[in-house]
Amino acid sequence: MTTSANELYGSPRAEISVILPIRNEAAHLQKVLDAIMSQDFHGSLEVILAIGPSSDGTEQIAKAIAEKDNRVVIVSNPTGRTAAGLNLAVKQSQYSNIVRVDGHAEIPHDYLRLILEILAQSGAVNVGGVMAAVGESVFERSVARAMRSPLGVGTSRFHTGGAAGSVDTVYLGAFRKEALLAVGGFDERFTRAQDWELNFRLRAAGGLVYFDPRLVVTYRPRSTIKALARQYFEYGRWRRVVSRQHDGTINYRYLAPPFTVLVTGLSLILGIVISNIFFLPALVYSLFILVASIMIGKSLSEVMCLPLILLTMHISWGSGFLTSPKSLAP
Repeated sequence: MTTSANELYGSPRAEISVILPIRNEAAHLQKVLDAIMSQDFHGSLEVILAIGPSSDGTEQIAKAIAEKDNRVVIVSNPTGRTAAGLNLAVKQSQYSNIVRVDGHAEIPHDYLRLILEILAQSGAVNVGGVMAAVGESVFERSVARAMRSPLGVGTSRFHTGGAAGSVDTVYLGAFRKEALLAVGGFDERFTRAQDWELNFRLRAAGGLVYFDPRLVVTYRPRSTIKALARQYFEYGRWRRVVSRQHDGTINYRYLAPPFTVLVTGLSLILGIVISNIFFLPALVYSLFILVASIMIGKSLSEVMCLPLILLTMHISWGSGFLTSPKSLAP
């Protein structure tokens, strides 16, 4: 796989188009762009901002930055949808290496240099690294602990880390443009899980999707239970859409949350209606949540926050998966 990919695409040249789909990012845009422009990378660089309808002055800030630095290019994304913005940015790009960065992401100073190195060495069509969740408040730090633990989100390497190698999907991604265009780019029907769906098509076309733990991107988790529940509910809904679109994309890791929702819900109902003995599965799950919180948390305040956070993540994802309508991506 690696050899054939190298023969097809060759070693990547020191040219990178960074693409960002952004909307209402006035508070973070300057910091994100500063991190990109100050990279330890000395090749050709352009940054393409696909700006969706914003009410906080994002577009004005972007235009002011672009006037001072001609490496920054602005394209309009009228729908505001992430996949559409990514496709518009790719279409505008002039270089063969496409690096996706999001409006809240913080990349290290050697990120772009490492990407070219890993693309060349691996022969991959998409590479990515660790989604390093870092919080500021006690609640955010607790969410970050859950997101980086197998007990919270499963064993995906982009969450928990691990050895470099072939994977199903990666966080954000750095693409060979030719491979991206060959499979049709991002599917604009998807508002979530568009990266997982794209990586499936890249792999189906014979490409290698590659994880490398040296690529560490700081991610800011949701700051309230309501926002966290909405996020994970949408994750579950759209992951179900991927499973409908592509056979063979579901395994036990993805079925665990919906199974938990069904078994726990049935346990509570039967325990109330028939006999207390049926409460046992719900009690076992509760015990798991408590033990997991103790194992994950690094302080008493985190341990106290984590039961509600883990419960919200699991139940919201599972409920979203179970209730996902076929009309989401017809």
